[in-house]
Amino acid sequence: MRIAILGTRGIPNNYGGFEQFAEYLSKGLVEMGHEVWVYSGDDHVYKEKTWEGVNIIHKKNPEAKVGTTGQFIYDFFCILDSRSRELDIILQLGYTSSSIWGRLLPSKPIIITNMDGLEWKRSKFSPKVRRFLKYAEKLAVKTSDYLIADSKGIQTYLQATYNQPAEYIPYGTNVDLNPTSSVLEAYAVQPYGYNMLIARMEPENNIETILNGVVGSNDTAPMLVIGNVSNAFGKYLVAKFDDDSRIKFLGPNYDIQALNSLRYFSNLYFHGHSVGGTNPSLLEAMGSGALICAHQNEFNSAILGTDAFYFTDASSISQLLDRKIDKKTHAEFVERNLKKVDSYYRWPLIINAYEAFFRKVAKSK
Repeated sequence: MRIAILGTRGIPNNYGGFEQFAEYLSKGLVEMGHEVWVYSGDDHVYKEKTWEGVNIIHKKNPEAKVGTTGQFIYDFFCILDSRSRELDIILQLGYTSSSIWGRLLPSKPIIITNMDGLEWKRSKFSPKVRRFLKYAEKLAVKTSDYLIADSKGIQTYLQATYNQPAEYIPYGTNVDLNPTSSVLEAYAVQPYGYNMLIARMEPENNIETILNGVVGSNDTAPMLVIGNVSNAFGKYLVAKFDDDSRIKFLGPNYDIQALNSLRYFSNLYFHGHSVGGTNPSLLEAMGSGALICAHQNEFNSAILGTDAFYFTDASSISQLLDRKIDKKTHAEFVERNLKKVDSYYRWPLIINAYEAFFRKVAKSK
């Protein structure tokens, strides 16, 4: 099959979850014998026309110059380009800036959209933007031939809201239990002597709540915060917690091996995401042997079950830290989460599920 993937800033990944997903999926599909194209912004650091057998289509992305509007322009250029290609399937990752162009999608390929999370619930957006995102979600459902949900919660929501079935295929990860302790030297921390989180600096990721919990506790362990702090909220967090020497903002890091080592050797890994489906960083934490404390919500509990600690506010985090939780005494949490990853979330399983779904819908056309 000839398959195009739209909706990412490009591969190899140097941004986030959908980019990493596109990287793994496209490479896996090529290895299965399919022709695959992935759209990439012209501002991406990787400028070649192919990567690991995947065709890269570079299109103008003016987001850096004009802000959010640039995302809509970039998606417009990508969709226009797709009209000129002989494709069997177009997989759209998300809909926030692409669904308004849905009527321009080519008619011949099968249009499949991974609906991501409930974008209109994100607290960083104004009421006006949230109303638009709800409208964009509706457009995406209308202009897609098939939908994919990466969580059971999103699947149930789409059925209840739009009477539209969605194929459940979760996000993927790998089990990585080959940590390198030398990674810790750069951060001046000792194995199991620090806590950490990895997230985009956005309010709905509960970073401020987590750090308020650290401030309110008597725990002396360093708290490593990995993520790009160049946006307004990131700068606000850095300024607010500047006086607490335990809290260390380390900036972004896309080296998956280094991140997995940091997660493995952490005492507690905090996961604050509250909006969305199967979150990539949560699965990566599970697959790297982290002991997890997650925000209490249906998406996180559907993945972790009883094999994690949960928080609802800063006070609950302070109480947990003051209990001096020892990762080694909760090894059963870690082991059960590793088994979940191995059974349900490994990348080969996810890639096979996508390929099987593509074949099924192509056959039924």
